[in-house]
Amino acid sequence: MNRLLRRLKIVVIAGAGLFIIALASPAMAQKAGGTLRIFQYDSPASMSIHEEALNSAENPAMAVFNNLVLFDQHQAQNRLDGIQPELATQWSWNADGTALTFRIREGVKWHDGEPFTAADVQCTWNLILGRGNGQLRANPRKSWYRNLDTVTVDGDSVTFRLKRPQPTFIALLASGYSPVYPCHVAPQELRQHPIGTGPFKFVSYEPNEAIRLTRNEQYWKPGRPYLDSIEWSIIPNRATAILAFVARKFDMTFPFGVNVPVMKNIKSEAPDARCELAAANQSTNLIVNREAAPFEDPAIRRAMALALDRKSFIGILAEGEGISAAQCNRRRKASGGCRSRCCAPCQATVQTSPKTAPKPAS
Repeated sequence: MNRLLRRLKIVVIAGAGLFIIALASPAMAQKAGGTLRIFQYDSPASMSIHEEALNSAENPAMAVFNNLVLFDQHQAQNRLDGIQPELATQWSWNADGTALTFRIREGVKWHDGEPFTAADVQCTWNLILGRGNGQLRANPRKSWYRNLDTVTVDGDSVTFRLKRPQPTFIALLASGYSPVYPCHVAPQELRQHPIGTGPFKFVSYEPNEAIRLTRNEQYWKPGRPYLDSIEWSIIPNRATAILAFVARKFDMTFPFGVNVPVMKNIKSEAPDARCELAAANQSTNLIVNREAAPFEDPAIRRAMALALDRKSFIGILAEGEGISAAQCNRRRKASGGCRSRCCAPCQATVQTSPKTAPKPAS
């Protein structure tokens, strides 16, 4: 109902080495090798992105797969004009905006050596639509594609045919939750041993312990990835995880586990860490059941909205690094859109300097 937006993302990098990398020209070569060590809060029920609703599966598994297209990972904010090709090399709409056709990249292989084809794309979205040979145990993003009618294949091209025009449909395909699955592997097998076309191969998953990935030596992008491996440690307790980070057991924190007060504590205990404040995608909400008394009365809900001290919430929870939804809406109208950090809520990432390039993905 009433929303308090906090707009914090903190990236902390320790050591002069990464400071130099951060200041280097994009044209400079990245240093190859090494392991990126990172933690997250939860054990995913499986490693199947299309069957899991939370990012505890998507975060580690995304490096195993590729999308048709992906938002530019070097841009701070996802934008339609920042969508980049991955397993598709080009795409185009028909005249009435109801058919989106992709040309498929040639020479790509799945981690088990099988060739990637346009049929894999068709199989993936038929699976999501409930029309495939296999079946997803859970399908949390089926509603994303309620406007998708069919997916057809013509040689090395695949076409998404919509029921009505939807110019932003491609943004769904560019999400990290939209990987392409292999036709020849049953969905139940992907839950415990995902097989993708991505820069890293799945090694092992020990629930409540760790998820391990290793470099795909046959990755279709020459020279990528830079890292030899990625290790995700599962630590439900945030305090324990932060202490381990300060003790240099990790190179980077989980993106949603650090707030402003915690960041300040980290900086005091690890002075060589470097923090960056940026936009994120979270909000603090007060949600009530409007079907239950006394909240079915609009006057009660309005009174609650007026009684909230948003300034105090922002001051206490985010130490002033936030903005209320009402302020955000006024700024959005004044600026003609969601700009700067007005509409961005609060998250935090803390990172120490890995011995290699900091980007684990392609």
